[in-house]
Amino acid sequence: MTKNAKSETHFNGRDSSWMQFNRRVLEEAEDGTNPLLERVKFLAITASNLDEYVEIRQAGLMQRIEDGNTERGYDGLRPDESLGKLTADIHQFVQDQYACWNKKLLPAMRKNGIRILQWSELDETARKFAKEYFQREVDPLLTPIAIDPAHPFPRVLNKALCLALLLRLKRRSSGPMVMGVVTVPRALPRFIRVPGDETSNDYMLLQDMIEQNLGGMYRGYEVIANTAFRVTRNSNLYFEEEESRSLLESIRGELHNRRKGDAVRLEIESGAHAEIIERLKVNFELDEDQIFQCDGPVNLSRLMALYSDIHREDLKFQPFVPKPLYLSRNSHGIFDEIRQHDILLHHPYDSYDAVVDFVRQGASDPNVVTMKQTLYRTSHDSPMFAALIEAAATKEATVVVELMARFDEASNIQWSRSMEDAGVQVFHGVVGLKTHCKLAMLVRRDEDGVTRRYCHLGTGNYNPVTARFYTDLSLLTCDPQITERVHMVFNYLTAHAEVDDYQPLLVAPLTMAESFLGLIRRETEHAKAGRPAHIIAKMNALLEPSVIESLYTASQAGVDIDLIIRGLCILKPGVPGLSERIRVRSIVGRFLEHSRIFHFANGGESEFYLGSADWMPRNLFERCEVVFPVRDKAALDRIHNEILPAYLADTAKARIQQQDGSYVRATKLSPDAPVFSAQEFLMLLAEGKTDLRAIPR
Repeated sequence: MTKNAKSETHFNGRDSSWMQFNRRVLEEAEDGTNPLLERVKFLAITASNLDEYVEIRQAGLMQRIEDGNTERGYDGLRPDESLGKLTADIHQFVQDQYACWNKKLLPAMRKNGIRILQWSELDETARKFAKEYFQREVDPLLTPIAIDPAHPFPRVLNKALCLALLLRLKRRSSGPMVMGVVTVPRALPRFIRVPGDETSNDYMLLQDMIEQNLGGMYRGYEVIANTAFRVTRNSNLYFEEEESRSLLESIRGELHNRRKGDAVRLEIESGAHAEIIERLKVNFELDEDQIFQCDGPVNLSRLMALYSDIHREDLKFQPFVPKPLYLSRNSHGIFDEIRQHDILLHHPYDSYDAVVDFVRQGASDPNVVTMKQTLYRTSHDSPMFAALIEAAATKEATVVVELMARFDEASNIQWSRSMEDAGVQVFHGVVGLKTHCKLAMLVRRDEDGVTRRYCHLGTGNYNPVTARFYTDLSLLTCDPQITERVHMVFNYLTAHAEVDDYQPLLVAPLTMAESFLGLIRRETEHAKAGRPAHIIAKMNALLEPSVIESLYTASQAGVDIDLIIRGLCILKPGVPGLSERIRVRSIVGRFLEHSRIFHFANGGESEFYLGSADWMPRNLFERCEVVFPVRDKAALDRIHNEILPAYLADTAKARIQQQDGSYVRATKLSPDAPVFSAQEFLMLLAEGKTDLRAIPR
């Protein structure tokens, strides 16, 4: 079988898989069983997802085509074929987004007293407010531009909302039309609350407010037409990380940066004047299929502001308070507790405060002599930074900060400088590799005179904000074997000091890929020998061909394989003779599924691993990642009997992947099965309102 034929048979397309994922998010916006403002939030998330995808992935495909690259992707398609299909899919998706907004969300919002009003719908009180607000808050921030030989077309910022105008000098009524451009200030909210009655939440779009005042901004001109538009530019700094493994390709990829900043998409209001569309198309050097007409507000991601601004608890998910960590009665603090047993935390069901307290107590405890931590992405007011700065005053404090965390570069650089000024030793990991592992290590001289290492290992970022709506797992341990290897990983990150064996840790890019392949092969041998053989893997994405081929081999040998994959998955499940024993499900719900869990039945001697790595080329070969074992009996029981069974039993939010890469709701495939939501169950369990018997078996 040729490589291309094998690709078409064995793999689904990467881009179509991503579009399927974002469509699952859109389904949550369309789902009338979700609270209304949560649906608005889901729609905003689809727009934000699409923005990033266009400026990274679609832009990357365009670069490859321009460079003459004809290498076929996982599904056997050339870059030009992939781009054509992707662009058509995005156009349909955008239509579906606005159909959701106009036909489902807007009417439901009106019924609930939330109105997005046009100028003609404002009463006199609201109009008076809007005029005063414009003069006071908006007008000082505007710079109207009329384009002529002395004023060339302005450099429109990436994803900035703008107004385009067709203008004609009043004193030359038959003269040529010129264009005008006004950038809508990013510093102001897109939805301006206007006065209304006590039972309603009334808003108008900022761009509509500006449109009502264009005549005063362009005195001497007749405004013939105007429309809102937005340009997405090539931000493709990271595309090669997912596709390239050779230094030569990476260096060659730097040539692509000459295209960075070029326009790749124009969003513009439906019904815009044809002359405006044509002039923008020529100015930004776009093809027709790069123009997206929006039947509603341009930039739906800004709908997130409505969710934050409207305080209607009846239109949001019921508040959930995570379960705090309770120490044992005979425990004398967190370190004493960890010496007695490992602590497994499942966020957001278990409070992230325990992780924050672990780091804070390490900073303030005089018995702790050294602190080390990795930081990939965190909040602007993170207590982690404050703790590390405090620690630097009395002990050795080291942090490995990833400067190239996508879209967080500026904040990470700022925090790095602040910590360095405070005396923290700041490193940026191994050259050429992102530091993505989640590790914190404290060295403490305990009361019994023994110096021990205490570690936190996690699947998610050290971000207390996202920990409230990302599902992740944390392990607090002082297991000597694990903590010693964590120490070695820090040596690798700060001094590039490699060792041959990091067992029991799996460390990328050094040992992880081969270790995972070995674990899959071991299950294959168990199945051939008639011993228990089962793989359960929960992760964000599955893209690595060597892992997929190994899973196919395992399936053919009799290994049952259950994959819980939130996003991308190019594996084809259920194909006769190839993957009959492989099942793939995706769960999209209230919380973002972010944890990575790997279970291997191992002939009856089950092993469980957690970590920060997906089965993707970038995680296995282009990043510093750590996957770690779970050994504590209570922690093992929790994963084995509570967490994984709940996700595998989900019918409420689970979608089951089909051979062609499409997804079908579990309720449609099993209409008689009880409706069960893993996330709802885990919340009720954390609140003490249910028990394990509620999981359908």
